[in-house]
Amino acid sequence: MIRTLRAEWTKFRTVRGWMIGMVVAALLTVGIGAFSASGNHASCSAGPVEVPCPTPPIGPEGQAVTDHFYFVHRQLAGDGTITARVNSMTGKIRKPDVKPGARNEVAGLTPWAKAGVMIKQSARPGSAYAAVMVTAQHGVRMQHNFTHDVAGRPGGVARWLRMTRAGDTITGFESADGANWTKVDTVRLAELPQTVEIGLFAASPGEITVTQGDIGGTITAGRFAEATAVFDQVGIQGRVPGGQWRHDDVGASVNGDGSVHHPGRAAESGGTFSVTGVGDIGPADDGRTVESTFTGLPAGLIVVIVVAVVFVTAEYRRGLIRTSLLSVPRRGRMLAAKALVIAAVTFVAGLAATAGSAVLGTRILRANGNYVLPVSMLTEVRVVAGVAAFLALVAVFVLALGALFRRSAVAVTLGLVAIVVPHLLATSSVFPLTVSQWLLRVTPAAGFAIQQSIPEYPQVLGYYSPQGGYYPLAPWAGLVVLGAFAALALGLAVYRLNRRDA
Repeated sequence: MIRTLRAEWTKFRTVRGWMIGMVVAALLTVGIGAFSASGNHASCSAGPVEVPCPTPPIGPEGQAVTDHFYFVHRQLAGDGTITARVNSMTGKIRKPDVKPGARNEVAGLTPWAKAGVMIKQSARPGSAYAAVMVTAQHGVRMQHNFTHDVAGRPGGVARWLRMTRAGDTITGFESADGANWTKVDTVRLAELPQTVEIGLFAASPGEITVTQGDIGGTITAGRFAEATAVFDQVGIQGRVPGGQWRHDDVGASVNGDGSVHHPGRAAESGGTFSVTGVGDIGPADDGRTVESTFTGLPAGLIVVIVVAVVFVTAEYRRGLIRTSLLSVPRRGRMLAAKALVIAAVTFVAGLAATAGSAVLGTRILRANGNYVLPVSMLTEVRVVAGVAAFLALVAVFVLALGALFRRSAVAVTLGLVAIVVPHLLATSSVFPLTVSQWLLRVTPAAGFAIQQSIPEYPQVLGYYSPQGGYYPLAPWAGLVVLGAFAALALGLAVYRLNRRDA
């Protein structure tokens, strides 16, 4: 097999056009990505002056987060417990104005409107926290550190809630009657200070509306929404340093005149608290991603498809396939060697292209005032190396098509139809969302999912569509689908090669 591999590699490297093609694929990927990044600028105005836009806080696990809610809290020194009953939760949502200038607000709650009790490292946005809460449509939840969510019992919002602290360990409970308690979850918040903030909160993400564009695509809009929760039977056990309840509109944005944009509020009367909040507590999605630097990938992919197909069909066109099979009587071994060579060459070229695009593209985006959502080093390596592996599998897939049909034009066309076209149709929202998602589940284009760096969070209200960079399959699952197509095509090509004359 080593001898066959060496022979196939020699064939590839001695054809200058194929080597140049791989270099061109890499340069197109990097160049178009850099050009696209250079055209993206972001700035915010402060009166007549353009200033850099504010960046989201970074949570305790390194993600950019949204941390905006209204907090009525006190300090807790050491261990302790907070208990409260949520009596009701109401809200309002802004709808499109019926008359210009007439604000149209209706009663209602968004599905993830929430209110409950919280223990938080501090009132600083992005600091560690754990909270047990009721939600408008998703029952009781316990969430912590912005990305973690555990479901409690379903049901209405009228519920007793309790949180206890024992060192770094926080446990959440819920009850229908205040007597019989059910544990929701126990979490550990590393390195909590001795004194933390403990209290009541309310928040409401805005309503997301999606409309179909006149010439294709979708238009999404977020509309203002707020939630008001009424708490009673509030009690704190533990050492609470002196002072009254404090009120903080955590993470609220400030207008140019210094006023708070969409402020929250709270009131207390006879031990009953009414807390109104806007915003959300969770991972942020407002920013560029590392994969947004890969806008040159489709162009590079097309070049890879052409080179991989010609690598096998050229031997049929020139009648050299018989010579190859004479030197390697086991036909399947010869085709497998071709597949390994084209996969290795494509992976190396793809790795250089994706690494270059990620480094250069993110640098240009940041220089132009864009915020690039941070990801872990492991995620960035997975995206860069995963896209290179995606290109390598595409090369094997179309090489197999070339061996099956033995005509360059047919194999290239089928490769484009199977991989590039479904992705373009899905991400341009030509079809309804469900159709677009199925295209990216059952076609080789599923492999594009490997580039997604920011996952979909079920507890975050949003429109998760391919147009927005969200794929219906997990990154590695999408790559497995593409790999299955490549293996199937290669198996069929070997079968035909063994069954028919060269």
